[in-house]
Amino acid sequence: MKKFLQNKKLLSTFIVIIVIFTVLGGSVSLRNKRNAPLLVQSLGNDIVALGTRIVDVPVGLISGGLNSAHEILNAQDENNHLKRQITNLGQTKVRNASLEKENRQLKAALNLKDTLSGYTLINASVISRAPDTWSDLLTINKGSSSGIKKNMAVMCGGGVIGRIVEADAASSKVELITTTDESANRFSVQADAANGKTVHGIITVTANNQLAFTQVVDGRKLKAGTKVYTSGMGGNSPKGLLIGTVTQTTRDSFGLSDQIRIKPAGDISDPSVVTVIERQVAN
Repeated sequence: MKKFLQNKKLLSTFIVIIVIFTVLGGSVSLRNKRNAPLLVQSLGNDIVALGTRIVDVPVGLISGGLNSAHEILNAQDENNHLKRQITNLGQTKVRNASLEKENRQLKAALNLKDTLSGYTLINASVISRAPDTWSDLLTINKGSSSGIKKNMAVMCGGGVIGRIVEADAASSKVELITTTDESANRFSVQADAANGKTVHGIITVTANNQLAFTQVVDGRKLKAGTKVYTSGMGGNSPKGLLIGTVTQTTRDSFGLSDQIRIKPAGDISDPSVVTVIERQVAN
């Protein structure tokens, strides 16, 4: 026993072990008896919880911001997609309307073959129409190589809209009946009055850009709805082509002759397919 006590290192180790077990046992016993944790442990827990909150707040803000930005980008993409769909739908409607109108004009051109006998018909497409000469001229894709000549009448939608004023090899210019050019070659026309007589005159354009049947004697006998046709006088256009219908009869500004307003039968506003008319010469 004396030797054991003399061994200081062994004694020190033994004492340390006893102290450790004593502290551990006391801590366990104290923890079991207390309802609340130790001050040091409580303080540590609070520090950890506070640190977690401090870290969670900016992380949550950043995460929420990223989610919001992602949602905004998705909404913007969807909005752009819907805008493209609306634009495409609008373009489709415009294209369909244009095709339907062109289809109607093609049908009218085909009907002319059945109603006009003794004429050569040449169908052509409108390729240009300048804004500054919108009511005066348009250009078609057929010319002299297709048999088109100057002064041939041009129809669209069942009525005359003008005549050829220039025929090149592959294209031609059409002078419209709505032209305001005072030097234009006007159509000679005629209509059957209520008394059975034929009334003659020419087609002109009034100050408010409306068609008129002028230089008529006793035109008041022409009732509204009376059809007006080309007379063929002057040799510049065939006889019997429909120009339009009478809408109203008035006196001119000088009170010398009747001025008869005409509603055009042809599609002058937006022709896409036209028919050039040439009267066949009998052998």
